[in-house]
Amino acid sequence: MKIGKHTVTKQDALDIFWLSVGATFTAAGVYFFKIPNGFSTGGFSGLSILLGALIDTIDTADFVTVLNLASLLAGFIFLGRGLGFKTVYCTLFYTGMVNVFEWILPMELPFTDQIVLELCFASILGAIGAAFVFRYGGSTGGTDIIALIVRKFTSADISSSLLVADGIIVAASFFVFDVKTGLCSVIGMLIKSYLVQMVIDGMNKRKSLMIITSAKAEIVHYITEELKRSATVWDAHGAFTDASKTVIFTAMTPYQAAKLMAFAKTVDAHAFVTVNQTSEIYGKGFLPFGQ
Repeated sequence: MKIGKHTVTKQDALDIFWLSVGATFTAAGVYFFKIPNGFSTGGFSGLSILLGALIDTIDTADFVTVLNLASLLAGFIFLGRGLGFKTVYCTLFYTGMVNVFEWILPMELPFTDQIVLELCFASILGAIGAAFVFRYGGSTGGTDIIALIVRKFTSADISSSLLVADGIIVAASFFVFDVKTGLCSVIGMLIKSYLVQMVIDGMNKRKSLMIITSAKAEIVHYITEELKRSATVWDAHGAFTDASKTVIFTAMTPYQAAKLMAFAKTVDAHAFVTVNQTSEIYGKGFLPFGQ
C-alpha cells in the first residue's frame, strides 16, 4: 500500500501498532492515576495537571489537548517536515486517548486512597508507554517538540534544559498541591526515568555468542539456514595444542541463542562458547544506527 510517495510495509504497520499501544499506556497512566492524584512528574502532562488545579473551570484533559496541539503547531511552523510522522501520530493519538478515557470514565477522585499504589501504577504505565513509543521511533510531543525547536535554533544542552524544565514543574507541585503530592511527584519522575530504560533494555535484549569449534560447516549452516541469522567466521589455532579451530561470532535473541548452544553441543562436544547479554546491537536485523 502507498501513502503519497511512501510505500507502507508490514514493518511500518507493526511500528504504528506498537506506537499506538505505547501512546495508550501513556494516556492511561496520565488520566487514571496522575491527574486524579496531582502527580506532576514533568512534561506537558505535569504542566497540564498544575494548570488544571489552578484554573478549576477547565478540565486538565483539555489542557493536555491544548498544550500538545499547540506544540504540534509550533513544530509545523519551525520544523516543517523535520517534525516526523511518528511524532505527529503519537501526539495526536495520545491526546485523543486522554479525551476518550475522560468520555468513557470521568474521574473525580482516585481509584483508591492508597497514594503509593496509585504512584506505582502511574509510573509503571507511563514507563511502559514511553518505552514502546521511544523504541519504535516516536514521541508523544509536548516538551520533546519544544526541545527539537530549541536544538534547531540554539546550541543549548537539550537534556539539561529538559531536566531543568521538568524539575521546575515538579517543584511547583509542592506549592500548587501539598508536600506529600510534591514528594510523590519527585519519586514518580525518578522511578519513570529508571523504568523507561529498563523496559527498553528488556525489549531490546539480545545475546552475542563467540563459538570456538572444529564443526564449522554444521554450526554455520544451522545459524544461517535454521535460525535465519548471519555470522562472522575466522580461522584460529589453539594456544596449547596448536590445533586448527574456527571462531564463529553471531548475535541473536535469547531463545535462538539457547537453540544454537544446544545444537553446538550435539556436533562438537568440545566446543568453547562465550555468551554476552546486550540490549544494544546495531546493524541489519537489529537496531538501525541512530536509534
